[in-house]
Amino acid sequence: MRGFLASSIGVTCAAALTLPLTLPTAAHAAKPAAQESVPGTTQSLPLTPLTTPGDGTRSAAPRQQRREQGLPRRDVRPFSLVGVVWDDPDAQLHGQVQVRTRTTGTSTWSTWQDVETHSDDAPDPDTAEHASRTLRGATAPLWVGDSDGVEVRVKAEEPPAGARAAAPGTEPLPKGLRLELVDPGAEPPAAGAEAAGPRGAVLTPETAAASAVNADLAPLGASVIPALTKKESEDDLIAARGADDAKARPYVGPRPRIITRKGWGADEKLRERQFGYTKTVKAAFVHHSASGNNYRCSQASSVIRSIYRYHVKSSGWRDIGYNFLVDKCGNIYEGRAGGVTKPVMGAHTLGFNTNSTGIAVLGTFGSSTPPAAAVNAIARLTAWKLGLYGANPRGTTYLKSGGGNLYKKGKNVRLKVISGHRDGFATECPGRRLYKKLGTARSSSARLQGR
Repeated sequence: MRGFLASSIGVTCAAALTLPLTLPTAAHAAKPAAQESVPGTTQSLPLTPLTTPGDGTRSAAPRQQRREQGLPRRDVRPFSLVGVVWDDPDAQLHGQVQVRTRTTGTSTWSTWQDVETHSDDAPDPDTAEHASRTLRGATAPLWVGDSDGVEVRVKAEEPPAGARAAAPGTEPLPKGLRLELVDPGAEPPAAGAEAAGPRGAVLTPETAAASAVNADLAPLGASVIPALTKKESEDDLIAARGADDAKARPYVGPRPRIITRKGWGADEKLRERQFGYTKTVKAAFVHHSASGNNYRCSQASSVIRSIYRYHVKSSGWRDIGYNFLVDKCGNIYEGRAGGVTKPVMGAHTLGFNTNSTGIAVLGTFGSSTPPAAAVNAIARLTAWKLGLYGANPRGTTYLKSGGGNLYKKGKNVRLKVISGHRDGFATECPGRRLYKKLGTARSSSARLQGR
């Protein structure tokens, strides 16, 4: 960790940097790079007007065709995560999206499952990522497990009684609706020693670059960044700041164990090559992934790889949107590439990605209570990450809105240092029950910092 803070200070907002790589030795480079890859796939299927519900033999009326689209039951290649995307990233899908799936190798179909129609995680306006020609509108992704059959229906909401007729040419559903079926690919090889890189393993230049930005914390190619005690974390921060600051012990929590992108099997060729940074980290926004709770902790890496692929290949982002992810067992994962200690610009809270970090708990917590292990992980992660930048988890701070549906562009907004997504954007995220736990997370985080 030596020197991490000095490398973070003074980086211009959203600057795209290419960091020096520690490349494999010539002996290793002679081996095929495929040893290191963990491929996945995405199937993208256009939606079409649905027939009238029932026996499926009668065509729906033209008006109903415009209001309902989907796909009838069909066999597909294996996948584990679904979502729906459309052409215009600024258009909203006002209605209901439901899917049902068939477990691979069986005749067992699930019941209809709702897909959250508003994916409110997004790159900020006026950024290169938001201006990308590949950007699309998208629902939240839904984890369904290993499946080889799918059926989907999308229905526009009915206008309120007495509402004025829509303008001519206005469609009730966004144009270009497509069903995205994501296969996360194979699991990466099991990690060996906590901090050790894989001996003799081949790293592609992209994987080496994503690992090199954490070189002060763990060896190149490490699957895990090991935990430190509070004193070790304080000593590292003092060393990074310089001898002049050695008199006062900093308020920083013990560094938690973090599973790296290498550890969860990120295919680094998917993302944009360069990294984007903001200036500092003044706040943490807590999210839920809205991908459902039907996963085992042993599947968390697969869930993350699926979300990563959905964010990049389906939604058109430069990388996964979150800076960190947490599973139901309290394991912490590195998210967007660029270095876990650095102020990496995410795409997690539309309008407030600058000078903040985003943490997503894998799951859906509107009516389900988040596990205590996940809440504790939020506290541990924020105590350390916010402590690196001198932020008090119990405090408040000001962030300037980049534009959203809650605060207009340019407004200085007072926010809690640990906020929920809904504090910066009109959304249900991170779910009512997780949101209620943020007070506990703030108190625990501050206590871990020694406040």
